[in-house]
Amino acid sequence: MFVLFEETGKFLAGRILSEADSSLQVELDSGKRVKVKAANALLKFEKPAPAEFIAAGQRLIEEIDLDLAWEFASDEEFGFAELARDYFSADATKAASAEQQAAALFRLYDAPHYFRRAGKGRFKKAPPEILQQALAAIEKKKQITAQIASWADELGQGQCPAPIREQLYKILFKPDKNSAEYKAVVDASRATHTAPLDLLQKAGAIASPYQFHWKRFLFENFPKGTRFPELQAPPIKDELPLADVRAFSIDDSSTTEIDDALSVQGLGSGTVTLGVHIAAPGLAVLPGGPIDAIGRARMSTVYMPGYKLTMLPDDVVQAYTLQEGRNCPALSLYITMDEATLDITASVTRLEQVPIVSNLRHDALDNVFNEAFFEAAQVTAPVDVPWGVEMTFLHRLARHLKGQREIVRGKPENFNRPDYNFKLDNPMGGEPQGDERVSISTRQRGAPLDLIVAEAMILANSTWGQWLAEHGVPGIYRSQASMAPGVKVRMGTKALPHAGLGVKSYAWSTSPLRRYTDLVNQWQIIAVTKHGRSAALVAPFKPKDADLFSVISCFDAAYSAYNGFQSGIERYWTLKYLEQNGITELTATSFKDNLVRADDLPLVLAALGAQGLPRGARVRIRLGAIDEITLDIAGTVIERLDTVAETSAEAQDSDASEDGEDEIAAGPISIAVDMNEAQADAEPAPAAAA
Repeated sequence: MFVLFEETGKFLAGRILSEADSSLQVELDSGKRVKVKAANALLKFEKPAPAEFIAAGQRLIEEIDLDLAWEFASDEEFGFAELARDYFSADATKAASAEQQAAALFRLYDAPHYFRRAGKGRFKKAPPEILQQALAAIEKKKQITAQIASWADELGQGQCPAPIREQLYKILFKPDKNSAEYKAVVDASRATHTAPLDLLQKAGAIASPYQFHWKRFLFENFPKGTRFPELQAPPIKDELPLADVRAFSIDDSSTTEIDDALSVQGLGSGTVTLGVHIAAPGLAVLPGGPIDAIGRARMSTVYMPGYKLTMLPDDVVQAYTLQEGRNCPALSLYITMDEATLDITASVTRLEQVPIVSNLRHDALDNVFNEAFFEAAQVTAPVDVPWGVEMTFLHRLARHLKGQREIVRGKPENFNRPDYNFKLDNPMGGEPQGDERVSISTRQRGAPLDLIVAEAMILANSTWGQWLAEHGVPGIYRSQASMAPGVKVRMGTKALPHAGLGVKSYAWSTSPLRRYTDLVNQWQIIAVTKHGRSAALVAPFKPKDADLFSVISCFDAAYSAYNGFQSGIERYWTLKYLEQNGITELTATSFKDNLVRADDLPLVLAALGAQGLPRGARVRIRLGAIDEITLDIAGTVIERLDTVAETSAEAQDSDASEDGEDEIAAGPISIAVDMNEAQADAEPAPAAAA
């Protein structure tokens, strides 16, 4: 005698060796002996052999029409033998054959949408409404499966279906792994043995490498788009006195958000007053308002070659920017000092209207106010050069301030590498398309005009940061515990030292049109300016304010993402520059492991043959293939240009502290398409074995 039984979701059959009240000893065709609970023994039969019996039952399954079986099945609970008798036997008094009963069991077990299980071998048919819903879902699933197969076939043939193209970045980076579009990409990748990103490239889903990088950035950081809602800049209602100064700003020609300006009074009198004037949107844009919500959502202006996404709408920016020819509302810091020694004797902060006489531009004046100009000015005062006298004093002051900071730092600030300017041939000034002609020029770090502005802003940010702390008003600070390797700059709400800058505290406050942290700090500074010692009671953010920590966290994340994108897109344009100018070789300097830095371009790359070279070794590199999607480029050392590394120990030390800036924004792109997941729509079916 043989028995058909269920064990862990499988139907097995074997020879009965012995039988007790609660269990059976059964031998399978494999020779294995198992103990079967009596409740799991579903059907006993004398012939045929177990394997043949199960095979016969499986063949008969197709003869059972589920709709017909459901129609005449009892509304009450029933067993599989009863259904087999009603379905197969012409004589209702005669039982169906063992094979037919097995077929009914297998069919019922495999159709839970028609019949739900009510016990071992027992079933009850589903209510009509539940069955219709289940059948509709099954039909929908069949259609989706067919759609997935169709899309996967199109991708395999090098064509991208529109729905997949529209959801490209979602599929790659934040997929719904149950969506048909995602499953089609996975199936096509498996079928063609092609990586998903390569597959989509070949299918034309990616319009261009530039668009890939740009659209990916927007998808991850601006999912609702980059357009601003229609908003008007609120007017500044404060009655502000007019400052008796002639202020000027120093920016690039492309700068529209002019946050800061300078003024100098008292030259030749022995006592000089430096004015640092910061645009004051914080007088009108208030916390919790609609414009504040925009700034808080973006956190910063996003910069890239040939384009930018401003933190605030242009109409708002233009209402508060320090435009020449206007009296502009400003938060002003006046630093009084001895003209001869440059020792600071006093400082005061005022809210006022500041006459902006000139918006000076780097690209027009860098060749005028250069080192040679300031050397000559020490002999003869440049009275015939507009702003020459003021610039001469400011340059002297900047060098003095830098020197004082370097004493605190413990070593000088070295600007060993230049800054690079990217200019796109894009006359319309709109969003770049990625195929524009690009030119790259150098600008030495620490150039005189840069130094003047940088030192004035550091002075203002450190002075105001300390001032907030003295009044018990929290702000957003940047601090660095020491200059030791690995000690990073952090953001917090306490006025802690910034070892890298050599100042007691440092609170970003001088770019409120471009950085949300600066706008927050401006609100706090305005509160101190207006209320003095009672400012802590009325400032928008109180000590240990959870909202302030939230701002820091969100800003850190956004600023990191924006800087990463800027670095990556500048690398894209550098690679484009190599391609457009047919550059196949370049000179470079070894600085770490097998990495080299191009001498005349903002490019770091891995070079075969650079491993083991001393730091500072100069080499000639032959460039290989460029991958504009991964932003990767191959390089091979073909010549050593020096016999001994020329970099001084001091420069090596300085370079070592800046290596973090040189991480290559290239290499394999991490996508969220998992090729190791189970096959789409693969659902386990009841197994039947001998």
